[in-house]
Amino acid sequence: MPVVVTGSIATDHLMTFPGKFVEQFVEGQMENVSLSFLVDDLVQHRGGAGANMAYGLGLLGLQPVLVGAVGSDFAEYDAWLTRHGVDTASVHWSELKHTARFVCTTDAANNQIASFYSGAMSEAGNIELGPVAERIGGPDLVVVGPNDPKAMVRHTEECRQRGYRFAADPSQQLAWADGEMIRNLVDGADLLFTNEYESHLLQQKTGWDEDEVLARVGTWITTRAADGILVRQADAEPISVIAVPETKPVEPTGGGDALRAGFIAGRMWGLGLERATQLGSAVATAAVEVIGTQEYDLPKQSFLARFAEAFGADAADEVASFLPG
Repeated sequence: MPVVVTGSIATDHLMTFPGKFVEQFVEGQMENVSLSFLVDDLVQHRGGAGANMAYGLGLLGLQPVLVGAVGSDFAEYDAWLTRHGVDTASVHWSELKHTARFVCTTDAANNQIASFYSGAMSEAGNIELGPVAERIGGPDLVVVGPNDPKAMVRHTEECRQRGYRFAADPSQQLAWADGEMIRNLVDGADLLFTNEYESHLLQQKTGWDEDEVLARVGTWITTRAADGILVRQADAEPISVIAVPETKPVEPTGGGDALRAGFIAGRMWGLGLERATQLGSAVATAAVEVIGTQEYDLPKQSFLARFAEAFGADAADEVASFLPG
């Protein structure tokens, strides 16, 4: 049975301004700002946490089912995901709104002026998982990734009601969600993903300490940037896995989504927690060495060579039989 990935689907439109924003502001006129910046370039990237995770799972051969909401401008993006092994038949196409997009201009001092248009994502809360499960024969796991808040709550509640195993990945939505909503998103999850800051924010907002969180989830995976990944379960010793060293770090955006894809793929293959975490670490490193969250690839031979260098030949041999060739 396939993995169902729910979450945001978006495009990023990134521009570079060769000057400095601050030099364009007029003192005493900030209440009447009206500015236009002539930019050097415009780069468009495919993005959205749900689509990013599905892309990684597709590269690893799992044929994930993507669930989210998009606009009529999704056709080219749809073809890209399908070509990379993602089942998009359960994506909802809005009749009125465009696909969500992030528009950002960065100046020479790395200051940014940005806007986020949620667009069709606001309709994700109308999606029922039941028909998706009927079409695919039932999910092995449902990933509840960052999305429209109503969608996240609805998908989580439906997983509990229908008995679907689910992974909670509230990520950036933790910043504004209240404790009640976060408790609802996390309680009963088979997997919980956070970064280190989010792990503390989750505990602060829910009022749960580490033991209370672990009593409510199966496995808690916490990314710690250069310090690697920490994996915790109740009544078990924590597992710490190094971050695979980068050879040409370019852009950290999307690394967390790639790590989740690698970890989930490893668990679906039946790998142990440590090996699955190592796989997630390796996929994440591949993702951050290129610009764009879906521009990386995983050539089997070179990927395994690097995996063996980081974790040993035996680890690479265990993973090798599962990787698409």
